Order: sequence, then structure tokens, then C-alpha cells
Amino acid sequence: MENERKDIRTLAKKYEKLQTLMCYVNKETLLEQHKKQMKGKASGIDGITKEQYNENTEENIEKLLINMKKFSYKPQAVRRTYIPKLGSDKLRPLGIPAYEDRLVQGCMSYVLNEIYETKFLDCSYGFRPNKNCHQAIREINQRIMINKVNYVLDADIKSFFDNVDHKWLMEFLRHDIGDKNFLRYIARFLKSGIIEDLKYYESDKGTPQGGLISPVLANVYLHYVLDLWFEKGIKPKLKGEAYLVRYCDDFIIMFQYENEAQEVYELLKGRLKKFKLELAEDKTRILPFGRFKGNKESFDFLGFAHYNSKTRTNKYTIQHKISKKKKRAKKQAIKEWLKDNMHENLVDVIERLNKKLVGMYAYYGINGMFDDLMGLYKYAKYGLYRVMCRRSQKKIKVAKYKLILERIPIAKPKIYVQIW
Repeated sequence: MENERKDIRTLAKKYEKLQTLMCYVNKETLLEQHKKQMKGKASGIDGITKEQYNENTEENIEKLLINMKKFSYKPQAVRRTYIPKLGSDKLRPLGIPAYEDRLVQGCMSYVLNEIYETKFLDCSYGFRPNKNCHQAIREINQRIMINKVNYVLDADIKSFFDNVDHKWLMEFLRHDIGDKNFLRYIARFLKSGIIEDLKYYESDKGTPQGGLISPVLANVYLHYVLDLWFEKGIKPKLKGEAYLVRYCDDFIIMFQYENEAQEVYELLKGRLKKFKLELAEDKTRILPFGRFKGNKESFDFLGFAHYNSKTRTNKYTIQHKISKKKKRAKKQAIKEWLKDNMHENLVDVIERLNKKLVGMYAYYGINGMFDDLMGLYKYAKYGLYRVMCRRSQKKIKVAKYKLILERIPIAKPKIYVQIW
């Protein structure tokens, strides 16, 4: 796998268009993808799980490869389900592919990632090797602290994954890939359709969230629609400084001058419209922000609220908090989980609660966030006490609860990532 990774990246740097990419979808890479699949994951419309596929793995993969070589392999429709959208009453659509489709998508997304990692710009941080949300937050922090940033365009694309235009996406891929068979299978995945409530729906646009290939295809689409357009076409024409930071379909643009922020905002609407996308006007705004123009306003990005502040020595700095929407959602999730598991074994409940809390701490644990993390810790600690009191008619004394936590402690927060 490591040699293949080097080969693909070397070829991507050497040639404008890559040929013969289907050779990387082979027995070894499919077996590797099979090993990576998590146990207990929801199955697609085929009903096959990893455990069932394990019974005849070698034989199943050989049959799959034969069908792919004959071009008789056709991806099955994805099973659409809905999951709660964090911090909202709305539901988020999720597409669950069939098991073999998941393996093939994994191989093809691996190839696409290696090709485009040499082409993607530094302003893109989402779903890329060695890139993460904390680096995006650090970039925003450094740009506003050091550079001449006075205004922030806080933008939101309306239902991006549901509106990706297939024709444009395939045109972008053809710009870099010359293997017609590889492109043919990507097109088949895009048009495989959706099964919802036992009804079949054609998929003439969009990339279902949940598919392994969707994140890289989303990045390719916005690489051409947004990143290259801004960095190569717009930024050189501006008189002031401007910086784009994008994490998949979430992005902000920082400007020195307000009039240029307004101009780019209008141009951005036209640019997205050309590629069948649309800004959510009610969630998009330009606000003064920074050490020269900053006020009490804040903006949310990647679950963090960013606001102007000062250090103890009265110097300008940017502070971060968990956004109100996300904090409310996280607390609600803790409350509901404790309620659903209140009658389980106490040791197991605390151990599982700790895993959830550590996950939250690891994501939100950047400089300046300790007080917010302590808020989550105290909420979980009090919430656990409440459900323990409801386990029986006899209320637990606080002193006894403290003794229990001394023996089985709730995970305390710490700072995981240094962004300053």
C-alpha cells in the first residue's frame, strides 16, 4: 500500500492526466479495505455485514473482481436513513452503501486522495491526510492575529452534498484522470440511486453522506468551484489582504477592506450559481472582526465560537468557546444518554460516559477552552448524580456520591491541542 501511494503521487506530479488507475482496485487493496471496516456497522440494502462477508472473503472478492473486469458490476442503491442533526430539530440524511460497494468506494477514494493531495491547495483542511479542524482553527487564529484582517465573510452553502452537480463533477475529474473505466465506475456510484421506505429514487445530483467516496468528491468539486477561483482568480486582483479557510463545505474568507468583502460576496453568489450551488442567505454575513475593527460580535466555525478579546496585559487576542448551538446539543446528548442507561451497571455507565467526554475534550480541547470543558464535566457529573437518585426511591447522599467518584472517577478535561 505504501509503494502504491508513492507511485500514484509520483505519477500525479509527473502527468497532467493519469491513466490505468483501475489496477489499484485489486485483491490486496480490497482485502485491506475489508479489514478497515468496523464491526457492527449498519448494513446497506443487501443486508450483508462484515461478519457475514468474513465467511467467504477470498471467494467473494475474487467474484467481485471478475465482475468488475467484465463491467457487469453495478453498485446497488444506497439505503437512506435519517439521523438527528446536532443542535437542531431537523434530521440529516445519511446514505448507507451495500457492503461490497463500500469496499470498492474505499479503494477508489484512496486513489483519488493520493491523486488530489498533490493538487489541493493549503486553504483546504477537511478530510485530507495530515490535515484536521484544529489546523484550520490555528490558521484562522494566526491570520487574524498577525495579518491585516478587519472583516470576515462567514458563509454557508445550502445543502451542499444534496446539490453537487454530476456533470460538473465528472468534468472536473476528467481534467485530471484519463482512465475511462475508473471514471465510469465513479459515475455509476453517483447514479446508483436511493432506497427510502422501500421506494427507489433516482440520484441525478448530489453525493450521499455516508459513502466513503463522498468526502473526496466534495473536496474535488469545491477545489475547482471555490479554492482555485478565489486563490488564482480573485485574490491577485484585490488591493488588500484576503485569506480563505475551508473545511469541506464549511468556509470563511477574511478581508482587509470591507468594500472588497462585499464585492467578493456578490461574485461568490454568481460563482456558486453557475455550478448549481447556493449560499444560505440567512446564515451568510460580513462582520467586522480583528484587532483594528473588532467589536463584540462573534462567528461560529467548526463548532467553535470565535470572538475578540484581550490578554491580561491588555493586548489583542482571539478567544474561542464552544458555540451555543453545539454546547446545548452536547449537554442534551449527555442528558439523554444518561437517562437511557440509568439502570445499567454503574461501572460500565461511567466508563462509557468517560469515552464520550474524552472525545469531546479531544475535539474542543484547544487553548483558552478549559472553562468550557469544565462546564461539560460538571454537567455530566451532576447529571450522573441525578439519574443515580432516580434508580431507586432512596436518594443517594452527596457524601456517598463523592466516595463513588473517588473510586470510579469521571474523566476530567485537559487541553489537547496548542494553537497559540
